[in-house]
Amino acid sequence: MIRFGTGGWRAVIGDDFVRENICRVAQGVVELRKQIGGTTPVIIGYDRRFLSDSAAKWIAGVLAANDVQVLFLNRSAPTPLIMHTVKRLGLDFGMEVTASHNPPEYNGIKLIVREGRDAPAETTAELEKLIEAAEVKTLDFDEAVREGKITYLKNPFNEFLDDILGVLDTKAIRERGLRILFDPMHGSSAYPLMVIFHTTRCTIDIINGNKDAYFGGSMPAPTETTLSELSRRVVDGGYDLGIGVDGDGDRLGIIDSNGRYISANEILVMLYYYLHEYKGWKGPVVRNLATTHMLDRVAESFGEICYEVPVGFKWISSKIDEVDAVLGGESSGGLTVRGHIHGKDSVYAAALFVEMISVTGKSPSELMDELTERYGRFEMSEFNPRFAPEDKGRISKIVFEDKKLPDFGEKILRVAYEDGCKVYFENGFIICRFSGTEPLLRIFAEAETKERADEYIDIFAKFLGLR
Repeated sequence: MIRFGTGGWRAVIGDDFVRENICRVAQGVVELRKQIGGTTPVIIGYDRRFLSDSAAKWIAGVLAANDVQVLFLNRSAPTPLIMHTVKRLGLDFGMEVTASHNPPEYNGIKLIVREGRDAPAETTAELEKLIEAAEVKTLDFDEAVREGKITYLKNPFNEFLDDILGVLDTKAIRERGLRILFDPMHGSSAYPLMVIFHTTRCTIDIINGNKDAYFGGSMPAPTETTLSELSRRVVDGGYDLGIGVDGDGDRLGIIDSNGRYISANEILVMLYYYLHEYKGWKGPVVRNLATTHMLDRVAESFGEICYEVPVGFKWISSKIDEVDAVLGGESSGGLTVRGHIHGKDSVYAAALFVEMISVTGKSPSELMDELTERYGRFEMSEFNPRFAPEDKGRISKIVFEDKKLPDFGEKILRVAYEDGCKVYFENGFIICRFSGTEPLLRIFAEAETKERADEYIDIFAKFLGLR
C-alpha cells in the first residue's frame, strides 16, 4: 500500500521505494490527470539522493507511454524550483523525486498541483486509490525523448532566480559585503544560492557541495547538530554568517559569526519583524501548531493576528492566501512570504535573511537578543522517539482515544486535537503527534526556560512509557 503523508510518499530504498512502485505512482498521476481533465505537460524534477535521477526517468517513461507530455530537467533541482515552474507555466501537475530531510536510506515523490502548491490531502487520498487500480504502461526514456514526448526544459533556473533577485534589496547586500560560508548539505540547492550570492557580491565559500548518497554520514536537515561543522568553520574562518539548507532546498538553518545556531523559530520571528517593521509589509503571520508562540506576541504588538494551522505546509500556504499574511512558516525550518511560491523555499528565505542582516547592520544574535528583551524568552525542546508497530496503537489509544494526560504540575488552559494532541499552558505548550513522513512520534514543548520545556517532555514521555 502506497500512502502519502504531509511531505508526499516516502519509503526505504530497496524495500518499498523500488521501480515497480515508482511506476505505479506515476501511472496513478496519469489517471488523476485524466480524472481532472488535465491538459498541460507535467514537469519532473529530482534531488541528489541515491536513485533520484533514475526514478525521475522511470516516471517520465510512464507518463510518455500514456501520451502525457513531459518537461524534464537535465540536472538536479530543489523542490521550490519545481513549485515555481508549475506556478509560472500554469501546469496541472509537477513531480519532484525527493525524501527531503529524511535519512539517506529513504527516497520519495512529492506531488505538486496547480499554482505550485503541495497536493492537498483529498488529492493524495484519491491518488492512493488510483495507484491501487493502475495498470502501468511504460516507454524507454531515450525513445520517448527521440519521439518528442519528453523535452528538456531550457534554462529552468532563470525565471526562478530573477524573481527572487527582483524583490531583494541587492544594493544593501552589495554595500554590506558579507562573508558567508554555505553548506548545501550535499543537496540540490547549491547552484541557485551560489548564483544569488555571487550576483549580490557576497564573498561566498562552500562546504559539502558534492553529491553524496549518504550525506556525509549525517541527516540532510539543517539542525544544530547537523550544522556543528558549519558552526566551527564559521568561527575559525571569521565569516559573518553560515547558511545551511536541507537536501531538497526547502528548509533553512543559520549560524551566526560567533558560532551560535539560529533556530527555525528564531528565523521566523526575525523575518516577520523585519518585513513588518523595516519593509512595511503590514499583515498577519501564519505558523503551524508546533511552532513558537513568540510569533503570536510579536503579531499582537503590531495589532496583527498570528494564525495557527495543522502541520503540513499546504495549510500554511492556503492560510497565507486567505488572510493575506506577510509570512508563514514552521519550526522545522520551512517558510514562504507573501507573493512568492505556495511552498517552503530555503533559497528565497536565505537570500531574504542576508538582506535583513545587510539592511539592519546587526548580527542575527544582536537582533534576536533585542527581540527577546522586548517580547520575552521562548525556549523550545523536542523529542522524536521511534516506536515499534505495536506501540503505535497503544500510544494512539492513550492520547487520542482515551484522551488521557499526565499531571504537568500546572493549570492547563485548553487541549486541542486538531492535529495530534496539543496542551496549552499560560506560558507554554506541549504537542504530541505522529510524523507524517517517518515512523516517529514527535513531541515538541515550549516554555519560558529550556529546563521547563524539557520537563514537559520528560513528564509526557514517561507517561507514554517512552522513557
